Amino acid sequence: MARTSVLSTRVLLVCAAIGVATGIFGGIAGWLTPLLLASPLMFLYGLLLGSHVLPGIIAQEVLRLPLVALVTHLFAALIASAFNPAWSLRFIGTALLFGLIQEGIAALTRYRSWGPWRFFISAVVIGFFVAIVVFFAAHLAVMPLWAQIMYLTISVLGPVVWTAIGLAIGSSLRKAGVAPR
Repeated sequence: MARTSVLSTRVLLVCAAIGVATGIFGGIAGWLTPLLLASPLMFLYGLLLGSHVLPGIIAQEVLRLPLVALVTHLFAALIASAFNPAWSLRFIGTALLFGLIQEGIAALTRYRSWGPWRFFISAVVIGFFVAIVVFFAAHLAVMPLWAQIMYLTISVLGPVVWTAIGLAIGSSLRKAGVAPR
């Protein structure tokens, strides 16, 4: 008896399509990062960095299968790297980190629970990682306490906000029939 793969051609094509769309968005976010960090609005960096949760959230909401978050994140990282090749390792590292966290949370439920709560748990976990990155990238240690608190709060909430957006997009795509049957 032949065993069918979870990552069929159709599933991979859906992952690739989501990866291209979110990779373009990620590339634009990569361009905006240095501008944002050099501006008075630098406290929004965590919100911008949090947008990188989109590939996995949308893929998992649409497909509800193992490995789709990780694969879609990698496609998105490759596309984002075309926008800013100097940041290729950052994009790939972020894709691996975020994709593995999203896959890990889904694996804890044995890929059987797809309620919004599960996605938001991964968003909060990612938010803590984003907060750590923001702490060092924005040199928060030299800022007043109120600025540190604001930065870190936005950094944790950024992935949560983008997760809500990703769930809405994924739900719409699922209703439109994008998910394989």
